[in-house]
Amino acid sequence: MATRLNPYISFAGNARQALEFYKGVFGGELALHTYADIGGGHAPEDADKIMHGMLETPGGLTLMGADTPPGMEHRPGNNIAVSLSGQDADELRGYWAKLSDGGTVSVALAKQMWGDEFGMCADRFGIDWMVNISTPQT
Repeated sequence: MATRLNPYISFAGNARQALEFYKGVFGGELALHTYADIGGGHAPEDADKIMHGMLETPGGLTLMGADTPPGMEHRPGNNIAVSLSGQDADELRGYWAKLSDGGTVSVALAKQMWGDEFGMCADRFGIDWMVNISTPQT
């Protein structure tokens, strides 16, 4: 298996809902493991929280996430976004439509001065996304 770089997102108790939402956006296989699945050492109220989740799509996208571990502070940041880019305009517009639904659009998906279509939004879970549809080079 090749080395891969992918986002790993910590959620404030709603990792299951968020990762299921992303599965609805991107498709693929979602594996969710709760604290109860791994056994031992967790409080009963944490049993159903997600200790590790991984979404893998047929197109090669991987997204991982979990609920913030018990005893740790959930600190969402504003210095990271998940970027989707490529030339398959229909696929990327479909992702954009689903990600921005119920979220907040900060830059509408539209043609930009560099020639590509680009948009930025925060989805309903507060995760920032950038979508860039590249103009094929001639």
